[in-house]
Amino acid sequence: MAAAPPPSTPGGSQPPPPLQYSALLQHLVGEQRRPRVWDPNTFGGIPSPPKSKEQKMVERAMESCAFKAALACVGGFVLGGAFGIFTAGIDTNVGFDPKDPYRTPTAKEVLKDMGQRGISYAKNFAIVGAMFSCTECVVESYRGKSDWRNSVISGCITGGAIGFRVLLLRARITAEEPSDLPFHCLGVLISASWMVLAAFPE
Repeated sequence: MAAAPPPSTPGGSQPPPPLQYSALLQHLVGEQRRPRVWDPNTFGGIPSPPKSKEQKMVERAMESCAFKAALACVGGFVLGGAFGIFTAGIDTNVGFDPKDPYRTPTAKEVLKDMGQRGISYAKNFAIVGAMFSCTECVVESYRGKSDWRNSVISGCITGGAIGFRVLLLRARITAEEPSDLPFHCLGVLISASWMVLAAFPE
């Protein structure tokens, strides 16, 4: 049975072709979508003048890896110092003299020990913060993406670098005490395996 011809309008012209939704989607959300420049004045926002060269230079400096590492180093130093002083305040062995355990430590000795512990914690936190921030910035620049994987990869690399010190320490202890060689070899093997996993997290 032959298909019926499409009905014609009274004027004799053909009806318009049906709308193709695939072509419409290409123009709305597909590759043929025209990019639109967002204007804050259209939505009632506050108009901002174009940025000067000095502002762009400051933004580039603040987004650099060196600035991020320095900021993390300062923040880690402050946080580590506060954490060290807090832990020293709740530690009952602060100012304790092993030669005279029954002597009550003076306030000067307690404050001295608290300061030493605070400085020690501050240095460690500053080093770890700077290493993590700098590594994350380098990984983000290398991958060209800003997602959660950058933090995971940089954390693995930082942990592997810190664990490398444990490798060197265990190797030195093994050289001084050959009788503990099997235990230290096992510890070195475990640390090396963790370093390999940290280098290839994906």
